[in-house]
Amino acid sequence: MNQSFVLWILAFIVTLASAIFQRKTGPTHPVYGKQIIDDKEIKYKLIRASDDTKGAFIFLKVADTSISGDISFKRYKSNDVWSQATLQRTNDSLGFRLPPLPAAGKITYIINLHKNGNDYQLTDAPVVLRYKGSVPALILVPHIVLMFLAMLFSSRAGLEAIFKRKKTFIFTFYTTLFLLLGGFALGMLVQKFAFGAYWTGFPFGFDLTDNKTAIALVIWIITLFIVKKKPRNRRWPIIAMIVLFLVYMIPHSMMGSEIDYTKSKVTTEKPTN
Repeated sequence: MNQSFVLWILAFIVTLASAIFQRKTGPTHPVYGKQIIDDKEIKYKLIRASDDTKGAFIFLKVADTSISGDISFKRYKSNDVWSQATLQRTNDSLGFRLPPLPAAGKITYIINLHKNGNDYQLTDAPVVLRYKGSVPALILVPHIVLMFLAMLFSSRAGLEAIFKRKKTFIFTFYTTLFLLLGGFALGMLVQKFAFGAYWTGFPFGFDLTDNKTAIALVIWIITLFIVKKKPRNRRWPIIAMIVLFLVYMIPHSMMGSEIDYTKSKVTTEKPTN
């Protein structure tokens, strides 16, 4: 089998694995679980991110009409007291619409189900949900595709260097280009639509997504110049590949944009159904 083809397959596997890891981890990935009530299993999916300007809608599929529920909630990082509201039944579901918050605002909530005088708390700890603005598909889709390609070509460039092949520079060039366009240019637009600011990383903030993207881009730009001058250099493409891989292993949206409400007065949110 052609070695180049095998290396592309390996690069694709690494890229796909990292993409799945990114999707399955991080503070905005839904909380999945199940609760047993009277020997019946109730599966749930509790969202941790929303771009619904009317407020995030939380719902559970609970066919047993003898089961009721309530939700307690308050703004995250705040001095608010907990508010409580009853989950509203619609056919075979129980649901509630949380109060809206501005982009980067977070709300934390706990759901309890009740039957025959018994209480069932769905999660051991409160779930934290972050609001964000809606990002147009014309920006979000190319951003995701280019970031996938950046990881693919990064892996391919590193493998090219490891196996002492001759196309390290061209793969390095495309990796840098995809990172520049997808991670930096389009990434800034995604950040603007989602949270109202083009850049919240160093030196303006501590957004880990922005900072890790900047670090990876700088490393690959350095690698590009080094490999252009010394095409046989193997060390830098391998280092750059490892750096980008480690960047992708950091859960997405960790230390992301958020509003600190502890500086404002104590409030009690009015339940909205």
